[in-house]
Amino acid sequence: MSIVPKETIEVIAQSIGINNLDPDLLPALASDVEYRVREIMQEAIKCMRHSKRTTLTADDVDSAFNLRNVEPIYGFASGDPLRFKRATGHKDLFYVDDKGLEFKDVIEAPLPKAPLDTAVVAHWLAIDGVQPAIPENAPIEALAVPSDIKKSEYKEDGISVDIKLPVKHVLSRELQLYFEKITELTVTRSNSILFKEALVSLATDSGLHPLVPYFTYFVADEVSQNLSNYHLLFALMRIVWSLLRNPHLHIEPYLHQLMPSVITCLVAKRLGNKISDNHWELRNVAANLVASVCKRYGHVYHNLQPRLTRTLLHAFLDPTKALPQHYGAVQGLAALGPSVVRLLVLPNLEPYLQLLEPEMQLEKQKNGMKRHEAWRVYGALMRAAGMCMYERLKMLPSLLSPPTRAFWKSNGKVMTSRPSMISVCLFPSVIHNC
Repeated sequence: MSIVPKETIEVIAQSIGINNLDPDLLPALASDVEYRVREIMQEAIKCMRHSKRTTLTADDVDSAFNLRNVEPIYGFASGDPLRFKRATGHKDLFYVDDKGLEFKDVIEAPLPKAPLDTAVVAHWLAIDGVQPAIPENAPIEALAVPSDIKKSEYKEDGISVDIKLPVKHVLSRELQLYFEKITELTVTRSNSILFKEALVSLATDSGLHPLVPYFTYFVADEVSQNLSNYHLLFALMRIVWSLLRNPHLHIEPYLHQLMPSVITCLVAKRLGNKISDNHWELRNVAANLVASVCKRYGHVYHNLQPRLTRTLLHAFLDPTKALPQHYGAVQGLAALGPSVVRLLVLPNLEPYLQLLEPEMQLEKQKNGMKRHEAWRVYGALMRAAGMCMYERLKMLPSLLSPPTRAFWKSNGKVMTSRPSMISVCLFPSVIHNC
């Protein structure tokens, strides 16, 4: 039998307008109410214990409601003692007489005395330069008001409220001049000695952290707009390399802006606008940047290397991609280490070489540029495979030690025996004569 009387359920039902409730349902509803109340109180006791207290408070009950996704109780707390009244028609049923209050009376009532217990509540004023829309901060409508020295008030429901707008990210004049000088050198004089000194400063200076978001945006914007400018792209990658080398900078929050630019310089279809532009070297630098980022921040972002590996593998196995894109993908995968090459490149090597072989032969590919690109991709594959084989052979140090020579004397002469040279032919489908 439930400890909640069925008369209580009947009274509550009548208070919300249900007058014809079946009496047979009252015991079942009373049992369910008891179960729900016990559940909420158990959660409230847990909240009390986690708060290191021995007294159950109303805040604990509200926290229990939040944990159970129940709407909290709204109302006006009064310090007066509770007034119980007997329910009409029931001898042993009482209820609390809740007096209805007008909002006008509550607003016009004098303020109570300040409580003795003080509390400090923390909230985020800004996260990465963006102000969150929470009640503690200024409302968004107020921030949208045009800037005017005389407009220092914001009217809400006809009431004037003085608002202090959040402080903007202010850079010192020295940092502004530094940023402007670095960007100017990057765009116009990337081959000068002064630019090399600027790279050294970016890699060692400890006071450049306020400029990191600005350099990140500058690199991303310039890469997206200047894919045909090889020298500018190379200078931008050198800036990224210097920023990553600086031990005083906190780069992690800006990796999501830097990495797309680096990947673009690695697997873009066309980098530069001239035949003399050595975009192969640019792709090599970008591959080393990818490997450096994964090595340094892979433990912080556990999905960083899998996502980059997936992108590079897709570019490598996509037959619609250009050969320079395949080259960049192979270099990026090889830079990530021998394990990546062994798991992702070697299993796909034989079918890929069957497609690459016609592009390398003069009889089948008349375009000299295409043949050159194919041989570049082939060389990248050979280096990646050789690196993987070397790592496997390092497990057997005896195979990597220099061959020993046997000496013996015969008729007063010293004879030396040399082991015969053994040539190993790799990938016979491509190399016919070893």
